[in-house]
Amino acid sequence: MPPPLYADHPADRTPERDAVEALISQARTLRGGLDAVRRESSVAGDLAADPQLRWQRALCDLAVHHLDDLGGHLDQLREGLPGALADAAEAPAEPVAAPAEPAAPERGALLRRVGSAEWNLLTDDVTWSDELFAMFGQDPADGPLTLDELPSLVHHEDQEKLAVMVTDCLVDGRPIDGEFRIVRTDAGVRTVHMVGEPVLDSDGGTACVWTVLRDVSELRRSQSAVRETGDSLRRQRHIAQTEHRLAVELQEAVLPPWRGSLRFPQGGPVTLDLAGRYLPAATSALIGGDWYDALQLPDGRTLLSVGDLTGHGVAATSGMAMVLGALRGMAMAGHRPGQLMGFLNQLLDTASQPALGSALCAQFDPATRELEWAQAAHPAPLLFRGGTGRALDPPEGMLLGATTGASYGQRTERLEPGDLLVLHTDGLVPRHTHGPESTHEGTERLLALAPRFGAARSAQDSVRIVVEEFGITEREDDACVLIARVGD
Repeated sequence: MPPPLYADHPADRTPERDAVEALISQARTLRGGLDAVRRESSVAGDLAADPQLRWQRALCDLAVHHLDDLGGHLDQLREGLPGALADAAEAPAEPVAAPAEPAAPERGALLRRVGSAEWNLLTDDVTWSDELFAMFGQDPADGPLTLDELPSLVHHEDQEKLAVMVTDCLVDGRPIDGEFRIVRTDAGVRTVHMVGEPVLDSDGGTACVWTVLRDVSELRRSQSAVRETGDSLRRQRHIAQTEHRLAVELQEAVLPPWRGSLRFPQGGPVTLDLAGRYLPAATSALIGGDWYDALQLPDGRTLLSVGDLTGHGVAATSGMAMVLGALRGMAMAGHRPGQLMGFLNQLLDTASQPALGSALCAQFDPATRELEWAQAAHPAPLLFRGGTGRALDPPEGMLLGATTGASYGQRTERLEPGDLLVLHTDGLVPRHTHGPESTHEGTERLLALAPRFGAARSAQDSVRIVVEEFGITEREDDACVLIARVGD
């Protein structure tokens, strides 16, 4: 409802009809494009599991409500232009928007979100539009409410806010622009945005107050959903960053602190030149449960191990720390590789947070140059000698934590001076295939490095060769590699 026109307040210039039609067309185009974005977000992934998708969908819903309100206002503006009512009968049918979830509200529903009211302070006349009665849930037969009666429908927490707006308008002649909640007769709570202006008499006093009220409940719910999903996304990102930092710190504290080559045993007849490296996943920032380790034992033998626990983050790295600590302690106590695998299987099977894992454990005796080793569903060591390489035949061994009381076999391989031994976890090679084919592909690529290993001067140089070959590939998981070269 437009305000009454007093002689000293001429009407504003009416906008051109063509300009409004152009705006309506643009709004419809935007609405159709937004529907397409919303459909794509619905099929892009699991909204319940992905906070990023929920946040994007909430933003789309908010934009939809804004565009729907804008479209309704433009329709009202067009109907108020000269000749609009006459032209409406001859206007072509409006194009139907592309289907979306939820569907765009009907034009009539949009118009019902906006109502108007006029309070004439000189005559005490009050006029409400039909839309305003529907918005407030009032029966038109009961008549409109005066300014004094209006607070009876306003939420008690917002009554003071409304009183301030009305007082500023009546006393100081300020425009009205604010929101408040109303409680309908059906107990429903709605949020309305009221804008209006005082109409002054010739003495500068307020003669009339006219307002336009818009139901913005859906819009505010959408904004709230955006805030909540955004807050949830930020919290989850913060938690993920914290967990990542803790996982990295725990991994760095547990994995061997040495960098470059290391020689074991110290002062023995035959030494192993050792070097290892952790390689992070190329497609994820998550830290897994991979490890490599080398330890000199009290009897002069050298313990070599690599392994991988399922999972990522703090849970995986803490599990890895537990397994690696247990492995070191039991090896120091004199247990052989096959026994160590059995103990680790029992440890994971009875842990408070059960996990699965693959592992390889070997012990090198410098006096005999014999390598005793056992494995639990893990890639076998690769032995390079005289410019060629081969995978050692694996003994029996099941996945750690999968079967209670599983037994693990053990094999012995006699090494020669100059031999190179490569131990690695299965995440080293990108999994273009799965199962035995993937393992075979990784083995073949490593064996093809034999000429380069033969030319390397140290275990550390050999690790660099592996990193050059596999370090920049699109690995799905993190990995470890441990290389031992037998001294002369």
